[in-house]
Amino acid sequence: MNELICLDMPCGPQMVDRIRRAWDDGDAIFPLDQRLPAPARALVMQVVQPTKVATLDEETHITGRLVESGDAVVVATSGTTGQPKAVVLTLDAVIASARATSQRLSVSSTDKWLACLPPSHVGGLSVILRSIVTNTPVITVPAFTVESYDTAAREGATLVSLVSTALQRVDSSRYRTIVLGGSRPPHNRPSNTVTTYGMTETGSGVVYDGIPLEDVQIEIRDSIIHIKAPMLMRAYRNGNSPFTTDGWFRTGDIGTMKDGRLSVEGREGDLIISGGENVWPEDVEAAISTSASVADVCVAGVPDPEWGQQVTAWIIPTGNAPSLEEIRSHVKQTLPAHCAPRRIEIVAEIPRTSLGKPRRSELVQSLG
Repeated sequence: MNELICLDMPCGPQMVDRIRRAWDDGDAIFPLDQRLPAPARALVMQVVQPTKVATLDEETHITGRLVESGDAVVVATSGTTGQPKAVVLTLDAVIASARATSQRLSVSSTDKWLACLPPSHVGGLSVILRSIVTNTPVITVPAFTVESYDTAAREGATLVSLVSTALQRVDSSRYRTIVLGGSRPPHNRPSNTVTTYGMTETGSGVVYDGIPLEDVQIEIRDSIIHIKAPMLMRAYRNGNSPFTTDGWFRTGDIGTMKDGRLSVEGREGDLIISGGENVWPEDVEAAISTSASVADVCVAGVPDPEWGQQVTAWIIPTGNAPSLEEIRSHVKQTLPAHCAPRRIEIVAEIPRTSLGKPRRSELVQSLG
């Protein structure tokens, strides 16, 4: 049994060095989200139960629980729909992920990564981990900014992982390849971008542009995506295992496989059934977002006695708020009529995770 070291520090060279030392000692690391308010910080620490806290200035032993031999990383899920969970990844899983992703991206000795996404999320942390495993140079910054993105490019960075909101703010041509994760990518994405599908439990993306990485198996069972791969988690920190009796991981995402290519429709719990029709909120969001009167939008189903669920859109307007009929008419230009919202809410902000995923449940709960 070995230590679980909470890295209570910003993303930077010191974090990279501390991860290397932890692994050399057989310990595991847990990057703590630096933006958490005190109550959320206390909750995630209670769930993860690290045995040591390392800051930029000192290290302190605390009461926690040791990890098993071979464990390398613990990552807390975002907890968008309730109690956060902590995913345990072994060193073998981290190595498998690093090698498979680097092979797919054709990473060579001339490449250099920019790590600018939060390392408390697997999408940001995996950039650092694969740079360590493959000995690829990495530039680390505390947070994404356009300035840090441009500066890293001038310093030789060729690879970066971004979310869609960040991609829209930068000159994409400055990097050889941009890996996109988190929320749905824009329709007209640059040719040098690669979309990924994965989650904390899969140790980062395991499907690139619809094609599974090497040694990643995908099955669709009852419309749900199931995965078997060497980079999958070992277990949750509380000891629970998410695997089926035959060793597959049930993702909770609905998808299809055709000619070896995976298409992801959305989260099982996000599907809206309104008047007996299936409505995917991301499709409606994509349609509404093309309106010049909409700056940002989130769509979810709200319980309704007549329709079962009412398609509802929360909209941040660009100027004067659009009317419900304007939005419905706009959506019906590209989607069936049953996809058009029956209710809109004008808001100043849409709650999102740091990777850009909307917190739909918070918006639904806000309506009482």
